Amino acid sequence: MGQIQRFKDLIRQRSADDELEELAVDLLKAAAVNDGNWTGLWDGVLARLLELPPEARSRVADGLVTQYHSQQAGPIARENALVLLGIVSRDLPPHDRLLAERLALLDRVAGQHSFWYGARYENLIEAELAAGRPIAPGVVATVRRSVLHAYQNEDLPRTAKKLTEPALNVGEEWAEQALRDTESGHPAWHELFTLAATATAAKPSAKWDQRAAALAGTLGPDRVREAVTGWLALVGRPRTFELESGPYDPHVNSVYDPYNANALRGLTWLLSLLPPHPDTARVLGALVETSLKKVPGVGPRNPKVANAGVNALARIDSEAALAELARLATRVTFKGTLKLLETSLDARAAAMGLGREEIEELAVPAYGLTEVGRSRQQLGEATAVLEVRGTKAQLTWNNATGKAVKSVPASVRRDHPDALKDLKAAVKDIDKMLSAQSERLDRQFLADRTWSYDTWRERYVDHPLVGTLARRLLWTVDGTTVGYADGTLRTLADDPVSDGAKVRLWHPVDHEPAEIVAWRDWLERHGVTQPFKQAHREVYLLTDAERTTGTYSNRFAAHILRQHQFHSLAAARGWRNRLRLMVDDTAPPAVRELPRWGLRAEYWIEGDGEHYGVDSTDSGSFLRLRTDQVRFYPIDAPENSAHCSGGEYHMWLRDGAAPVDPVPLASVPPLVLSEVLRDVDLFVGVASIGNDPTWQDGGPEGRFREYWTSYGFGDLSATAETRRTLLTRLIPRLAIADRCTLEGRFLQVKGDRHTYRIHLGSTNILRTPNDQYLCIVPTANPTTPQAGYLPFEGDRGLAVILSKAMMLANDTKITDPTILSQL
Repeated sequence: MGQIQRFKDLIRQRSADDELEELAVDLLKAAAVNDGNWTGLWDGVLARLLELPPEARSRVADGLVTQYHSQQAGPIARENALVLLGIVSRDLPPHDRLLAERLALLDRVAGQHSFWYGARYENLIEAELAAGRPIAPGVVATVRRSVLHAYQNEDLPRTAKKLTEPALNVGEEWAEQALRDTESGHPAWHELFTLAATATAAKPSAKWDQRAAALAGTLGPDRVREAVTGWLALVGRPRTFELESGPYDPHVNSVYDPYNANALRGLTWLLSLLPPHPDTARVLGALVETSLKKVPGVGPRNPKVANAGVNALARIDSEAALAELARLATRVTFKGTLKLLETSLDARAAAMGLGREEIEELAVPAYGLTEVGRSRQQLGEATAVLEVRGTKAQLTWNNATGKAVKSVPASVRRDHPDALKDLKAAVKDIDKMLSAQSERLDRQFLADRTWSYDTWRERYVDHPLVGTLARRLLWTVDGTTVGYADGTLRTLADDPVSDGAKVRLWHPVDHEPAEIVAWRDWLERHGVTQPFKQAHREVYLLTDAERTTGTYSNRFAAHILRQHQFHSLAAARGWRNRLRLMVDDTAPPAVRELPRWGLRAEYWIEGDGEHYGVDSTDSGSFLRLRTDQVRFYPIDAPENSAHCSGGEYHMWLRDGAAPVDPVPLASVPPLVLSEVLRDVDLFVGVASIGNDPTWQDGGPEGRFREYWTSYGFGDLSATAETRRTLLTRLIPRLAIADRCTLEGRFLQVKGDRHTYRIHLGSTNILRTPNDQYLCIVPTANPTTPQAGYLPFEGDRGLAVILSKAMMLANDTKITDPTILSQL
């Protein structure tokens, strides 16, 4: 306070003594004291300075120029001099004092994400505006982003309002393409972008909708849709130029420009006002997923844009929009957006007088398929064949004679470009929807749905798209298990089934082992590859140890999991979880609510470690978790919680409520117990550090070495046992069958250099002599070697084991230096 008053007094004293050039030195000393931050009471110093008459300020400006060129001036002092020069002289002629240096500083500003308003860079911009010179687009973008942090400041927002060009911030490909496309077009485009940038609320107002619709009408609805969908398809691409990132904002180049993000929200609202079109729904769905992609240290890239996309889809009355909502509901895990999706689907279901499950079934389009998994379309003399094979759609072509051709016929490219575009889009849509529907069907076990036979045939077995999945699953019709083969439903004895009353999805927990094995043989005999594990699904029955503990299972306790991987897996499987932070706080366990059964499953976990930066991310999230019990409670029981770093779980009781006991495991329906424990087995099997081949040293301070060894080469989980059973059938069909042997927990592979043992659970490898560890890091998406028939899709661990086996059997052909150095 005293220093600030001293500098105020100095301004008055220097002015009275006609020592205005010396005042420039005093101002630079003030900037050194406040680190160039002219906020709070320091603003009064600048106000006192601006009270000087123009001729006095002109002399101060000249003094700042002199100090800038002083040999004693360092880079910080020079920057302070430029900012102060902009403040004292922005309305004074001449406007070119240190012009090149000021422009160079503004160029540096253009490379920043934002600046603190106390830096007063807006004065440099105001000086350029007063001189009639344009402001560089990069500077405009930085100012707009900085305004979002200009709390209780009027100067920076006032300057920002004067910066109307360009209408969008440069630096993002979609925005720059939009500016190029409309550069010489109708002025309504500029007004439309400006309106879109005002979209800062959750939903548009009636006034906003009215103005947007009027602008779209001026430009032409189809023209607007084609342009906007084209721009939105570019969202999420790398920035056209990178911004400087500081210690507190290291991810500025991975997230959306916040000014443009508002414009994106506005453009999604705009699309919902236009006539429905499949392209609109497709682009909005992709925008939701792109906006929810996670950035390390940040989380989802921009949930507000994702939510705007969901709201836009919910406002569009079309089959395609409903399909996107239903598809996204199976894929999105971010809590806020998922809740919005569920609300939108519930509202649509209520409006149609249907249940939520029914609306999800009816929302699946055929995407042009005219029969289950197939369609043919004549385009001139060529024929397009769209066909679903497994979990992918394929587009092939026949010429006029019916002969297959490898590429798109030239006549189709020339005469039918729109039809070709639609077919290619259908391939992408089918691939996305097949994945979503496979996940939805996999969740139906716990939903315990039943259908009438005719409804089930229409929505599942005979649906052009869903039928490609449903025909590869087992069902029970009036209590009789059936599969689909040779064009009809069949029993285990291959007797056809043509009608019935009630249908359910088959689960192995309800059937005897001999029957399960018989159906596995049936599927193999008919060459049916299931979209996920069903006949080979792991079954988790109550153990003697769990009968002893009574109310909890320790089957998956004492594991070390990578927290963020566990968190993502839990969300994908319908569990609710909170990231553990290295702070003094509590958190509930990972929870899966089971409303159909009136139960809540809990997996008790705690953060591991105590060293910030070693056991945590830079933002404070634990890197690893320790696992404990699995329990069940009534779904409405009070919530349990424990300290994030460990300790006993306690039930949070309010208003004198009595504690609620956990449900005895023996009282939990076998299907529920099995599916919940299967989820937990998946969490451990995927997220355990024991699966990581690079953790041989035991991690920080080696403290996980014992766990890594015991898990990486220990007893097999139920998933690994299933894998072992399957390998018994697969190995004889492999080209390297004579080099492979199953021995207990391992697949033994005889190479020319060594003999190797691949663990069937962790996929870790030991080699001769003396069981030396061999570190081979698998690729992100290993492919399963050709082994003939596979009974189900989606087992990454099986693909890793087989690909390692194929490589090690031919170990003299290995060229990777990191592997060779270990052989």
